[in-house]
Amino acid sequence: MVDAAPLRKLAPVPENAGIRVLSPASFAAPERVDSGLAHLRSLGLAPSLGTHTQSRGPLFFAGTPEERLADLHAAYADNNTHIIAAVRGGYGSNYLLNGLDLALIEQHSKPFFAYSDLTAVQLHLLDRLGLPVFHGPMVAADFAIDDGVHLPSFRSALAGKPYSVGAVEGLRTLKPGTAHGTLYGGCLSILVALLGTPWEPATEGKLLFLEDVGAKPYQIDRMLWQLRAAGKLEDIRGIVFGEMLDCISPGAPADLLDEVLLHFFRDTDIPIAIGLRSGHVSRSNVTLTFGAEAALHAAAEPHLDLLETVVHS
Repeated sequence: MVDAAPLRKLAPVPENAGIRVLSPASFAAPERVDSGLAHLRSLGLAPSLGTHTQSRGPLFFAGTPEERLADLHAAYADNNTHIIAAVRGGYGSNYLLNGLDLALIEQHSKPFFAYSDLTAVQLHLLDRLGLPVFHGPMVAADFAIDDGVHLPSFRSALAGKPYSVGAVEGLRTLKPGTAHGTLYGGCLSILVALLGTPWEPATEGKLLFLEDVGAKPYQIDRMLWQLRAAGKLEDIRGIVFGEMLDCISPGAPADLLDEVLLHFFRDTDIPIAIGLRSGHVSRSNVTLTFGAEAALHAAAEPHLDLLETVVHS
């Protein structure tokens, strides 16, 4: 088991906060970046771009690893930047892991919003430094579209206020029960990709949130099997699955994934819920604070309560 660092509190986020928009993985269409920036301004935030945010290439990367690292480190070091947000995921942030200046990031800690491929970087900062991270909307992926962002959770997370999400945000119960624990997780395929590396995630004993996109139910089963075989599902308190967008098999019953999950966890008594729109979603992306204490109530009216404030109000 990875020994995770104790959770650190983040400094208050001021009004008209500066938000640095970065591309730590892949690049995005310029018009979507512009649309996302306009939305951020409408919320009273002051966005700025990293030097290489709109770089295109090599390949599908938004610049070289060195360029993307330089942008990330500059964002943390800049006193006028209070929030960091990724443009999108895609692929490539794994190349940043070995070069992260953890001392710099720890000295200038601040909220970091991302999901998808950025799961690896976010969990590394949480595990090594105890920095809470925000599995939430990205600029070109979510802020750029109508109803792309669940604003109540976004604002509550930034303000350091407890908040709850439930059926309105897509959550439904698969296996009833109640669980308390440290909320932790992200994109399932990225968690599995980190196994056997120095950045292996510390899922053990946590209240897990797992989500993915476009994975067939048998592939979800295979990834969960790999986590279990690696000891990563030991003593978990409960699991919340995301919307699991397009995680279907053509021609199969619509509820096949539900059946796969119930079968996989048939010998456990942990509560399980599914459908929470956070990460890869169809709309209204919910912010979840990883590292915070949370409670899952999987019942007829399920809800996930974020109990711990990680930003000083």
